[in-house]
Amino acid sequence: MTRTLKGYTAKRDIYNVLRSAILNGQLKPGERLTIDDLKADFGTSVTPVRDALQMLNQEALVTIKPRSGYFVTRITLKELRDMLELREILELASIERAAKNITPEKIEQLRQIHKGYTGDDDISYTRYTDENRNFHYMVAEASENMELTVTLGHLLDRLARFMVVRHAGKDMANIHEPLIERLEAHDGEGARQVLMDELNHTKLAIMERVMQEEAAFWHLGGGSS
Repeated sequence: MTRTLKGYTAKRDIYNVLRSAILNGQLKPGERLTIDDLKADFGTSVTPVRDALQMLNQEALVTIKPRSGYFVTRITLKELRDMLELREILELASIERAAKNITPEKIEQLRQIHKGYTGDDDISYTRYTDENRNFHYMVAEASENMELTVTLGHLLDRLARFMVVRHAGKDMANIHEPLIERLEAHDGEGARQVLMDELNHTKLAIMERVMQEEAAFWHLGGGSS
């Protein structure tokens, strides 16, 4: 990392900076993260750096290899496809139940998630990715199946890097508004169709971008690394 990071001393600050760098591709899959280098970059001690890396490991953004160190997680094409398929299974399983149970308060919360388009810089796209994650998590919450919701939340954390490559920040509110309308009308079948359209579009956009522009940084075989 090349920019000056002095002053980011708390583990949450370090986590946020590193997470944004991973999501936006400044730190590449497979890149080694050396504690001594990060400690010097951030001007802090070992403990908050190690804690931040542990937090990123919990989101599957950083891989810890015994006796080797910390690395930005690499993923196979099959693993990516499997995760996108699992996302579809989980979200479609919850959507009709969410449409039945959702409250006016939850509808208003969904409408408030997207605070407006702020630009195409890395910080903004990290924000859009987090907003998208929160939106879909909150829809799942409305299903009142918390095991499903928590599982989906972990999966969306793992998919966060790929959501960034869509670059859909300007359109995010418009993409989600039809789903909010169907949920507000308690139209389970309509909500399911709108969600399916979004999931299909997202999957195609991610796979196309990864294959065409990001392939050099991802394992495109079938095994894990």
